[in-house]
Amino acid sequence: MLVLAATPIGNLGDATHRLVEALTEATVVAAEDTRVIHRLLQGLSIENRPRLISLNDHNERDRIAELVPLAAEQDVLVVSDAGMPTVSDPGYRLVAACVEAGVRVSALPGPSAVLMALAVSGLPTDRFAFEGFPPRKGGERRAALAALAAESRTLVFFESPQRLGDFLSDLAGAFGASRRVVVCRELTKMFEEVVRGTAAELAERFADGARGEICVVVEGAAPVTLSLDDGVAQVLALMSAGARVKDAATEVAASTGLSRRALYEAALRSR
Repeated sequence: MLVLAATPIGNLGDATHRLVEALTEATVVAAEDTRVIHRLLQGLSIENRPRLISLNDHNERDRIAELVPLAAEQDVLVVSDAGMPTVSDPGYRLVAACVEAGVRVSALPGPSAVLMALAVSGLPTDRFAFEGFPPRKGGERRAALAALAAESRTLVFFESPQRLGDFLSDLAGAFGASRRVVVCRELTKMFEEVVRGTAAELAERFADGARGEICVVVEGAAPVTLSLDDGVAQVLALMSAGARVKDAATEVAASTGLSRRALYEAALRSR
């Protein structure tokens, strides 16, 4: 089968017993960077030297033809440089191909920068969305953030240390200067740092960038409270476009949380 294995995101002490066992017994390892897996084996005092196959963003499509049949015959361990493969790392296309081919896929859980940053942020964790790396170009980044400005779930981003200041500045512009933001830097490492503040405050603090691996956790937008009058206006607009009163009231109630009956009766009175 294909086995996705989470690797430490900084501190080797976070390597699980199952990861050490899997690396000790593995015959084939598909690794994002074979040099990194060599260092991991040495750091964990593992003497096993499995066959290493490079699996990265540039060659994943080409490796599928080789790895899927291989995983159908024996266990193939997949690791990224840090954290869980497929999460903003290579592996998704390979997993999809194995699923389609009927090859079993499993995973060894472990360290995750996304979940750690979310957990220590102090922001709501009941509903969240992972957005990965935002676009590099300023215009594309601002457009992407504008599309997320009304998202009510907590958001988690990765960002490069060099672009952190520009990202936070654009975030303040799109989400508002007072939106709560948490910058998590070098998680699990010696110089781990968690900085909390508003978007404007952190944009100023990190204007010149930062060092290390960066996760940014952003507070979700406050829910918009819609009045009954506003809801009725939406119902009437749908009716003018040809919808029946009942159908229009049902649609607006579903999207706003307002009472369908109240919308229906108020719309009838407004006709």
